Amino acid sequence: MTTIATTSSNNNSAMMSSSSSSLPTRTSMTLAKIAVIMIITNVMAYSFGVRSNPFTEMDGAAGGNYYAPRHGRLRGGASVDNAGAYAVPAFTEPAPELWKDVPIVDPHVGHKVVLVTGAAGFIGSHVAAHLLRRGDDVIVVDEMNDYYDVNVKEGNLALLAKLSEDMAKNAKRGNDGKSQLSIYKGDINDVKFMREIFVKHKPRWICHLAARAGVRPSIQDPLLYVRANVQGTTNMLEYVREFGAENVVVASSSSVYGESPSTFFTEAEYVNRPVSPYAATKRSGELISYTYHRLYDMPITNLRFFTVYGPRGRPDMAPYKFISRITRGEEIEQYGDGTTSRDYTYIDDIVDGVVRAIDRPYKYQIFNLGKGSGTKLNEFIGLVEKHVGKKARIKMMPPQPGDVPFTNADVSKARRLLGYSSNFPFDEGIMRTVAWFKEAFGENGERLNMAG
Repeated sequence: MTTIATTSSNNNSAMMSSSSSSLPTRTSMTLAKIAVIMIITNVMAYSFGVRSNPFTEMDGAAGGNYYAPRHGRLRGGASVDNAGAYAVPAFTEPAPELWKDVPIVDPHVGHKVVLVTGAAGFIGSHVAAHLLRRGDDVIVVDEMNDYYDVNVKEGNLALLAKLSEDMAKNAKRGNDGKSQLSIYKGDINDVKFMREIFVKHKPRWICHLAARAGVRPSIQDPLLYVRANVQGTTNMLEYVREFGAENVVVASSSSVYGESPSTFFTEAEYVNRPVSPYAATKRSGELISYTYHRLYDMPITNLRFFTVYGPRGRPDMAPYKFISRITRGEEIEQYGDGTTSRDYTYIDDIVDGVVRAIDRPYKYQIFNLGKGSGTKLNEFIGLVEKHVGKKARIKMMPPQPGDVPFTNADVSKARRLLGYSSNFPFDEGIMRTVAWFKEAFGENGERLNMAG
């Protein structure tokens, strides 16, 4: 059975009405401000050469994330910070030895009631579908904001509803895969709305993926990102503080690494120089997560996603845009000279990592989820041309503010503690995504406008 409900809150706003007040709201707004102050203080300390770091003192054996410069493989010994403050270790290869003494948590096995926020979105809808297929009850919450076409999100919810209904029919025929889906459209910052969901469904496993996405738009409207990503995350942790949970997973981003000097980005790095408001809000979410862990012994895992792509991908992301435009013979925009590199990660790999994190209630951890290797933009475009079967029409554009030159995940920590590994090379992932696009929208994308 699929339950669908909505709230009267403004779906295009991440801020609840000022007439709705309660203790969780006041507390969360205060803690959201604290999180921002922590980031500013941390960045200032870094800028002026103070060597302390909020993660330095964490106990790795107890499930903490800590910084251990003695383990770093340094490029020429170290790299100098732009401000000339002090040398910053640069990891030039994966560093699995950092995590060899951290105890491994065994996965919880059995039925779960999982609350997934942002589940009408790309990653969230795939995670929710996986949980449904394995037999969990899934409570979906999404505000359905208009960052990209809401029809895409409605389509994702329709797919989840159909999956749930099909599984219910199979259950009646004796299939053990019975599951249930409940869908709620509303703002996670609406305290009354969210409290009612927790009271009714009593979820014990929380997967918080809801966020305002996009590096470049965050520069134009940073306060919107603070409301959605900082206050939203803080409110979610407040609900967990009030109602309890077995485990909490919170989405972060590879954007927190900024212009890291490392060849492989590791969770042990300083990440105190975000280059966009979006990255700053994601870093803030990590900090407030750790605060709640320390204050309330709350088990929390933050996941740093590396450029996720695949079927039903976000229309604003380069993989979707390039496949769509090259398929239809339209011009694509290439920012920079094509040498920028990203660790593009196929959606099935990301879902596997998220579910592994949900099942393993570490006291507190941060994990990279990526492919573990980068692809240059020029190579990326070439792969799309290969699988689409058409040459790209390219318009050269200057580099964009807020973009970083490359990302490359060290996934050795997730490999050891979660059993995670990437199984989809970029070539295969693009092939699968092109196949999905042509099946959904036609060989030449002729059904795309009709779908919108």
